[in-house]
Amino acid sequence: MRNVIAILVLWNLALPADNPALVSTFAVDNGVFDKTAVSVDSLTTGLQSNVIAEIQLQGDSLVWIGTGAGLSLLRDSVAAMTFTTGSDFTEGGPTDYLPSGGISAIAAAGDTLFVATATTSETNNPMGNGFVWSTNSTDTTISWTYFSQPTEGAADSLPPFAGKFFRALPVTVEEFNVTYDASISGNYIWIASWAGGLRRYDITNSSWGRVPLPKDNQTALNTCDTTEYEKVGEYTILEDFYLNPRNPSEGGNHNHKAFSVLAYSDTVWVGTANGINRGILGTKGCISWEHYAYPSENLSGNFVVSLARQNWNGQRIIWAATVNADDPTETRGLSYTTNDGGTWVTTLLDKRVYNITAYDSLVFAATSDGIWKSEDGKTWAKFKGIKQAVSISAFHYELDEILTSDMFSVAFDSRMYYPYHALWIGSMDGLARSFDLDGSNWKIYRTNFDQNDVYAYPNPFSPDVHNVLEGDGYVRFHTNIKQSYVVNMDVYNFAMELVYSYDYDRRKNSGALKWNGRDQQGNLVSNGTYFVRLQYDSKSEWVSLIVIK
Repeated sequence: MRNVIAILVLWNLALPADNPALVSTFAVDNGVFDKTAVSVDSLTTGLQSNVIAEIQLQGDSLVWIGTGAGLSLLRDSVAAMTFTTGSDFTEGGPTDYLPSGGISAIAAAGDTLFVATATTSETNNPMGNGFVWSTNSTDTTISWTYFSQPTEGAADSLPPFAGKFFRALPVTVEEFNVTYDASISGNYIWIASWAGGLRRYDITNSSWGRVPLPKDNQTALNTCDTTEYEKVGEYTILEDFYLNPRNPSEGGNHNHKAFSVLAYSDTVWVGTANGINRGILGTKGCISWEHYAYPSENLSGNFVVSLARQNWNGQRIIWAATVNADDPTETRGLSYTTNDGGTWVTTLLDKRVYNITAYDSLVFAATSDGIWKSEDGKTWAKFKGIKQAVSISAFHYELDEILTSDMFSVAFDSRMYYPYHALWIGSMDGLARSFDLDGSNWKIYRTNFDQNDVYAYPNPFSPDVHNVLEGDGYVRFHTNIKQSYVVNMDVYNFAMELVYSYDYDRRKNSGALKWNGRDQQGNLVSNGTYFVRLQYDSKSEWVSLIVIK
């Protein structure tokens, strides 16, 4: 993607004001896409954003990366490529390019891949910006099909479903209609589209359809039971049901606001703003739903932002990451069930979990407080830091690390392509991979930059906002060091008074060459312009830095 500015958007998405802000990543640009073969000209080298919201593994070695500035791909674990954006898309037609915006959802199954994008409207509200899917995404040359974000006309109040109909409020705009999750199973692509609700794409019939979910006050909804329908003229309609994603105060239902989805075999799980729904598919695609919500069930909270499946020791375990919705007694954390929703157990409470992955007995959680690992679902340990430590002649030389506690995505890689199992993590500050499942050594992937440049990033720098790690914010310094073991860093204020000095020894340290905006006594410096002298390789490099608290 060219000339795309990644931004982080925080909002409450039409939930009560006391709900925590939801985080997603979008990009400012225009574009869309379609289904012809992707040529070399449709790819650019490297990541275009360090904000990594989605990671999806596919095939023998592919790693799909959803960034704040578009879709990236690692084919060989070394070089990242990013798909460019385009315009003039045909609904349901082929395209060489992707829609502009951040990647809000990725799903893969076999050779099929689905990618959703999102951006902001003219009024600065989040909006779905369309998506693409491919049935040959593991090939060297990929063919895409484009769809805009599904909406209805004002008169579309009776959508079809499983050979019958149900009443629904038409969703007529893309604003707040963002696809946050997707899952592929059998003949369907399922999407959780917040204001757009739960929808599915019938691959055989090439058609999108809305899917009814239980109302807030329902513990079950069986759309396969013919007695649940009434005959109204020529239509057979689901009785006493109205799909309405507005707030309950406006006659709507939080459970009709979908945020996460997990599908396999004949089962689909959906997380909403009012709990978890387990559906069993019947004939013609009908669904029998069970609805689990706090406080009736032992969920940590009702806002379900991520779902994952774990197969271990003959058990199927369903994991759900939750945040508190409109009940002040709800808690952030994880909920899981070992009996398909019969009972629920809570763990990792008070942590803001964005994403979960599991392999065998291992469970990993990406949170606002780093990456956590468990071997039993009850006892958790946090990785101490994401540092790159490449050893040369017994010394650590690589000056890089993830400078944020916010981890948005995590994926466990058990494919034979790697000599050892690998763990991938996505953060606000880059992508990282570790072959050590204790997280002691990482390979970090970032946006392209000139290796010969010397600079500070970000600049201007706010220690209260930027690269916040373990309570401190950091500015990172990039150097073109070639020989020296030690880098001498001196920070001067505008009056050229020394406020901080540090000698970074690469033989003893790993991670980034960085500064937390504090003076030698540990106090945050005042706002203003500072001059940083970096001495190495028998020379001095000067970097000017603006500090704004």
